[in-house]
Amino acid sequence: MMRRLFPHPWLSVVLVLTWMLLVNRWAVGSLLFALIIGIVVPLMTAPYWPNATGYSRPGRIPAYLAIVIWDIVKANFSVARIVLFTPRSALRPAWITVPLELRRPEAITALAGTITLTPGTVSCDLSEDAHALLVHCLHAPDPDAVLDEIKTRYEARLKEIFE
Repeated sequence: MMRRLFPHPWLSVVLVLTWMLLVNRWAVGSLLFALIIGIVVPLMTAPYWPNATGYSRPGRIPAYLAIVIWDIVKANFSVARIVLFTPRSALRPAWITVPLELRRPEAITALAGTITLTPGTVSCDLSEDAHALLVHCLHAPDPDAVLDEIKTRYEARLKEIFE
């Protein structure tokens, strides 16, 4: 019964919390509407998640999020330094193809989102067979180092979480 009403309980929790943060005030009406959103949206989207499975190691999610937040902060300063002080002629933009070991769509989406959230990099395309991700880097003097960082810092951790 509970699984039928809450097909994706974490999505429900995130939607309720997000709504309450967006409203930015505590009111019974706001909480009631947040609960309605938290129930209706997962119910409406459940058919689009036919093979959704849980996490293999959800306890690793907070550490992963901490790493991503730290990397976002560091990258903001790096990109600001590049934009303000690096002459155009010294920029070394690069397209990098990241071969993927991840197979679950949720894990690949999390990796692509992480890359895009980190300033200076953008996930641009996923191969048809979902075995490679195309990434653009604003400044990558050593594209192999960027590839290694994505594989070891993000993909390996996401593989532990999802697979």
